[in-house]
Amino acid sequence: MIHSTDVENSLELRKAARPAHLERLSKLDAQNRLFTAGPLPAVDSDDPQEAGFTGSLVVAEFDSLEAAREWAAADPYIAAGVYENTVVKPFKKVFPA
Repeated sequence: MIHSTDVENSLELRKAARPAHLERLSKLDAQNRLFTAGPLPAVDSDDPQEAGFTGSLVVAEFDSLEAAREWAAADPYIAAGVYENTVVKPFKKVFPA
């Protein structure tokens, strides 16, 4: 589980780095390693518009916790200054079976 928190006013930074960010997630998905991923809207809406986002969540399968940390550290959102911090923890999938 990779939970990242955005810096304040990250929307324009997100927009610029989004294609590269999505490309990496698409690769995980193509390898059937991605369980779910998405942004955390700043307001209760699928399209928060200018309110933007407060972070992101990725739940994916990696060979090890260290591999997940390395993958997270290479996220284009980090290079673009979108994320203020990232937490990587083990995740045990129970549902759906």
